[in-house]
Amino acid sequence: MTTDYETDRFDTNAGEVEITFLGHGSLLFTFDGKRFYVDPFSRVADFSTLPRADAVLITHEHRDHLDEEALEHITDDATQIACTKRCAEKLGRGLVMENGDSRLVLGLPVTAVPAYNVEHRRESGDPFHPRGHGNGYVLAFGDLTVYVAGDTENVKEVKELEGIDIAFLPMNLPYTMTPEMVADVAVAIAPAVLYPYHYGSTDVSELTKLLADRKDIDVRIRSLA
Repeated sequence: MTTDYETDRFDTNAGEVEITFLGHGSLLFTFDGKRFYVDPFSRVADFSTLPRADAVLITHEHRDHLDEEALEHITDDATQIACTKRCAEKLGRGLVMENGDSRLVLGLPVTAVPAYNVEHRRESGDPFHPRGHGNGYVLAFGDLTVYVAGDTENVKEVKELEGIDIAFLPMNLPYTMTPEMVADVAVAIAPAVLYPYHYGSTDVSELTKLLADRKDIDVRIRSLA
């Protein structure tokens, strides 16, 4: 676990957005004086040392995305939590967002995108992430549009997204996408910046090779295993 986190900054027509890479699926966006966390997970970051959250977005109910220990450190009664119905039931609170919903989260436009598996399944035959259980989120920071995919494969709803400037796409096998699936999504939605994230032990260099000819897509590797 580290307390020295990488940060990237982007200009928007409404001010700067700062993205802090906490690890795994955990991200922190700072914008307009507010802090928006995504999937805080205490195994990869010491949330007792991090600033309080103004809002938290949770993609689904699995332990590495819905971590009540991490939430205890960064939330209070005033913190807005946007999440799925299953997450809200576990937490006893939350602004429920179903697939396709659009909401303002502390003034930030947020849209929930379906996140699910078709190919990768458990021994029982059930998908690791059933359709309708999880969200990805599209966040609009002024004129900068960021997509955080959650745990998904290259399903049609993802490949139909438009106007994405920055994309976080998962590559944690066998639960999410192969490098080939991530490349397939990247070619379909053509983000200016692509961060593979939540990639576990998957070789991220495979993705950079697959997208070597796409000079319009800046593949940035950060510590998000």
